[in-house]
Amino acid sequence: MKILIVEDHVRLGQLLRQGLTEHCYAATWVKTCEAARDALAESSYDVIILDLGLPDGDGIELLREWRAHRYNEPVLILSARDSVEDRIKGLDVGADDYLPKPFSFEELLAHVRALLRRQSVVKQSVMEHNGIRLDLSSHCVSRAGKPVELTGREFALFEIFMQHPSRVLTRTFISEKIWPAHYDIDMNLLDVYMSRLRNKFESGAEKPVFKTVRGVGYMLI
Repeated sequence: MKILIVEDHVRLGQLLRQGLTEHCYAATWVKTCEAARDALAESSYDVIILDLGLPDGDGIELLREWRAHRYNEPVLILSARDSVEDRIKGLDVGADDYLPKPFSFEELLAHVRALLRRQSVVKQSVMEHNGIRLDLSSHCVSRAGKPVELTGREFALFEIFMQHPSRVLTRTFISEKIWPAHYDIDMNLLDVYMSRLRNKFESGAEKPVFKTVRGVGYMLI
């Protein structure tokens, strides 16, 4: 399980990363809003632990930005702002949980486990977006009620887009999801698969399904 820690306090950030790593989580630690944006653009995370008082911005505004751009990763706010009003604001903006500082690390772990359990329960078996339907249980895909035949790799690739509709996915993000880390992939291979998906989804269609963001990656429109 991958966890992103956004915390500018050096000692606390180090302790969180070390503690989560010792409990077999893959923990990434960043100290600023900018670094957090970059980390989430390059990879997905199972949980994000977010401090609010960051040196280059407010964590609340960062969370608001993420939710507006359809970043749906579970977010646990970890903050010294512990008033009822602060907690309500954080949850209303899009946080999934709120833990005030100071805190017990064991309590933090319990909150993380709860978020992970919630994710596994609510995972969708059927996803729909703009007339496209993907069924994970039957491995079937259709557009406007008509079946779209996909190979196993094409299905896995398209599933990534259906999990993040209307969100620009970087080439690195997509490749890490589809190909094993030890596999030395030629980035042109991704273009080949995207071309195949376009042919299958957009042939005879009035509107495109995918948008290429030059120099960055692709987006499911």
